[in-house]
Amino acid sequence: MQMRLKSWITAATMALSLPAMAADEFKPTPYHEVQAGVPQGKLTKFTNWQSKVFTNTVRDWWVYVPAQYKAEKPAKVMVFQDGHDYVNLKGNWRVPTVFDNLIAKGEMPVTIAILINPGHDRAQATPQSPWRSSNRSFEYDSLGDRYARFLLEEMLPEVAKTYNLSTNAADRAICGASSGGICSFTVAWERPDAFGKVLSTIGSFTNLRGGHVYPSWIRKTERKPIRVYLEDCGGDVDNFAGSWPLANLQMAAALKYMGYDTRMDYVEGYAHNSMHGGSVFPEALKWLWRAEKPAPAVNTKGNLGGDMTLLRLLIEGEGWQLVAEGLGFADAPCADDKGNFYFCDMRSTPPVVWKVAASGAKTKLIEGTPCSGLKFGPDGRLYGCVGKDKQIVAFELPSGKKTLIAEDVQPNDLVVSRKGHIYFTETGKKQVTFVNPKTGEKKAADVGITAPNGITLSPDQGTLAVSDYRGENVWAFRVEADGTLTAREPYMTVRTAVDTAVLTQAVRDPVYKTVSGGDGMTSDTAGRYYVATELGVQVFDPTGRMCGVLTKPSEKSMTSCGFAGEKLDWLYVTCGDKVFRRKVQATGNLFFLAQPKNP
Repeated sequence: MQMRLKSWITAATMALSLPAMAADEFKPTPYHEVQAGVPQGKLTKFTNWQSKVFTNTVRDWWVYVPAQYKAEKPAKVMVFQDGHDYVNLKGNWRVPTVFDNLIAKGEMPVTIAILINPGHDRAQATPQSPWRSSNRSFEYDSLGDRYARFLLEEMLPEVAKTYNLSTNAADRAICGASSGGICSFTVAWERPDAFGKVLSTIGSFTNLRGGHVYPSWIRKTERKPIRVYLEDCGGDVDNFAGSWPLANLQMAAALKYMGYDTRMDYVEGYAHNSMHGGSVFPEALKWLWRAEKPAPAVNTKGNLGGDMTLLRLLIEGEGWQLVAEGLGFADAPCADDKGNFYFCDMRSTPPVVWKVAASGAKTKLIEGTPCSGLKFGPDGRLYGCVGKDKQIVAFELPSGKKTLIAEDVQPNDLVVSRKGHIYFTETGKKQVTFVNPKTGEKKAADVGITAPNGITLSPDQGTLAVSDYRGENVWAFRVEADGTLTAREPYMTVRTAVDTAVLTQAVRDPVYKTVSGGDGMTSDTAGRYYVATELGVQVFDPTGRMCGVLTKPSEKSMTSCGFAGEKLDWLYVTCGDKVFRRKVQATGNLFFLAQPKNP
């Protein structure tokens, strides 16, 4: 088994064009040595920082300021975990010296370094070594945004009181080794708007506190604007939490698959230490801070024929575009047979249903009726959920004449089938309700989902899908010929955020939120389902497997999503006071048409 594992690592190393064998020793470079004539920066130590994010902890930290720093120009920033190791001028990193030399030669920009030790419980005796700080694993190995908040709410603002720091994510890097390595990646993963560069050596992307999920997450999440350098060695740890070499190779492969600007330096031998990482540290910094911005390279040849990877959905260079802003509360996206886009501003005065042409021209259609769900029916009418009045209504266009379809209901969102059958969610009643406008029949089609919210149909209209706002699933039903729903199943599992409100020092997997925020839904002609959630638009294939997550275009809550445009290849999302869209490699469904519309 060991021989097979060794052979696999070696083969993977060769495939990734990684470095060859090396001796197990630290190899200082000229950059590690003080050079005559090179201006030296200033390193200042600070003690006893008491964090508000990590309560009851204290820590030492340092700030390095290069000699070339000028207060009138914002400096680049680089944050280091386990700061005590990086400031050691006789160690394997020697940040002040390496920075001095690289900056003097113009091989990295003028960069202020913030070097921070992990926190230690004030109630416990001071450890003999910072490596033994009581809070180290909790801070570094944990997933979620807690450590990012510590940096952005506490440490960077403190340094910014004295020095002019850039706030541009591309000007901010973060670095660490081992648990500090995964911590650095987590910070950038959670806050790519704040940190655009990651340097990780012997990173602990294993199951200490759930970090082994990252390769899967990377492959199923829209690429984030971060540059990632990885380093590891064949002699790294292989223990109860996993294999560090395999985990780092998995990270490298996942990042490469998704087209990240990434590099991995891998070597056989060595161990879980900074011998190799320290030796290549200057070159890693030069690569990380280089001016080159290579075009993303993606390759889906390794996919199976039925795999619906995000890479086959998203279009390179096509991001979210602003459609409307300054709204009260946007919801109810839908489209007509010409591809015109419709939505309701529910909290404007008065509420307005808007029509947006492909050209971007906006027209007020209906005023005074706040609709949380809108869909066209096969009769050409626009059906709406009016929760305020406890009604389902239909509008004739362009007159806006309103007809009552159902009353004494609590509608949230709806879908209208090609037969004219209406299914709508009554979130408060935990009910999916069926209405046949032709006969007036109204009945509960399903009861029991915790908070049914978004609702859509498959392309053949044989499956109805319903999101659960307060749960972790999208539920699926078979639609029988008479409109009855059968075969109820929690068909899709929605990814949820790490619950950082749960504070535990125990070494365990992260606790995830049980509330997904699953809201409005839509589907495309290939059978994919799209769900607006707390994390972004989550996409699932027809079998219920997750294809991936599209990043939210706004920090505001995402209420719904839908397709529009002449070819129905623009995905629209409603986000609080704004509406966005992006072009994708998909065609949306218009359920009122005789057949799904194809471009």
